[in-house]
Amino acid sequence: MNLNELFSVSPSKVEALLAKIARLNVDIKKIQEQFARGGGPGGQKINKTSNVVILTYEPLQLLVRVQRERQRNVNRFLALRELMDQIEIILSPGTSPRIKEWKKIRKQKDRRQRRSTQL
Repeated sequence: MNLNELFSVSPSKVEALLAKIARLNVDIKKIQEQFARGGGPGGQKINKTSNVVILTYEPLQLLVRVQRERQRNVNRFLALRELMDQIEIILSPGTSPRIKEWKKIRKQKDRRQRRSTQL
């Protein structure tokens, strides 16, 4: 994977992603990148171009497939960010903001469940 391409997102988001990659010690060369044709809503442009990004990280057997935007380079950024989140969940679960968010939601659901059974 080549990170020299400019992403169509704010520079602060790119810097945050690069910092996360450095913090997790992920070798970018081990990330395999593929593109596929899109589908679903979004018009003719989505269906005719290869804007779906598929990233594979072999050392942890992770696969990420992203097609949220019409632009390929934005999808590349989103896929890389998603892959880094998954790697962080595996390598460093204590610092992962996603796990903290899941725990918070689980706690809220448990609280609601207890309230509904008391009534």
